[in-house]
Amino acid sequence: MTDAAPPSLLYSVKQVELATRARLDELLRPSGVTALQYTALTVLERRDGMSSAELARNSFVTPQSMSDLVGALERRGLIARSPDPASRRRHVISLTDDGRALLALHAPAVQHLEDEMLTGFTARERTVFRDLLNRARAALG
Repeated sequence: MTDAAPPSLLYSVKQVELATRARLDELLRPSGVTALQYTALTVLERRDGMSSAELARNSFVTPQSMSDLVGALERRGLIARSPDPASRRRHVISLTDDGRALLALHAPAVQHLEDEMLTGFTARERTVFRDLLNRARAALG
């Protein structure tokens, strides 16, 4: 009997993404937001005033999915849409105070999840890992 080959790197990355998303969904469930909604909120926290299409690209969802997601977040009062002063045809999306409060509420638990994921990594390894992941993402982007 031969040893099986280790899983591919793509498989391993996907498994980490699935495990992270499941844990994030569980953590966020009491607030009634999903991991995808939370991701969109964190994107807006870093860069407020995006169009729905820009937010979709930066949140890794399709424009159609983002439309539903934006509607749900707007109904909850976590985001607001307003006309773009530079273009009458375009609307921009911004976090509301309630959206910022939700992010602040979950920040410690989300940080704990990230720390748990990186248990056993040295500070240097964490820095290198983040850099390598960002380089891999950029190469595919």
